[in-house]
Amino acid sequence: MNFKRLEKNLCDNIYEAQLKLGYDKRPMSLNYMETSLKHLLGKDVSEEVLLAFADEVENRLGRLTFRPIKNGFCITIPAEGTEYVHNSSADRSFMKSLVSAVAGHCSTEPLLELFRSASANVVIKEINNAEFRYLAYFPDFIPDEYYYCISEEEEIDGSIHASYHRFIREDYEDFGF
Repeated sequence: MNFKRLEKNLCDNIYEAQLKLGYDKRPMSLNYMETSLKHLLGKDVSEEVLLAFADEVENRLGRLTFRPIKNGFCITIPAEGTEYVHNSSADRSFMKSLVSAVAGHCSTEPLLELFRSASANVVIKEINNAEFRYLAYFPDFIPDEYYYCISEEEEIDGSIHASYHRFIREDYEDFGF
């Protein structure tokens, strides 16, 4: 069984949370919808599959635990797992730049320019639906394989602040934006 995609997604989510909240050497719990897990695993999710995943990643992330939640599972990564992610995240400069830009209340164009500077192969589409204005992704998966939905919010002073939501391709397609 191949668990690489789920492990990478889990580590990417941990790293993103550490960038946003800070690294504090503690366990972290992340909620995953069952459909997302199925996409990441390429198969139906069961207790046996999750335990096999925990066995596969234990030497890197420590012993993961799972708790059912509505329509999914809460995955808890112990402190040694969050430390592993913290110490092995040197090659994630795009995510670091993205989180930093959004934290600095940047407007939309500088955020889109960040995507353009990350890859000449970036796709940026104006989708203008009720929730998001733009979709950005890298078809060659460099620097990553995520779909970013970018929204705009007006600040009290009238300036525009851009934010994003990150999805795996299959989840983005399931949402039907």
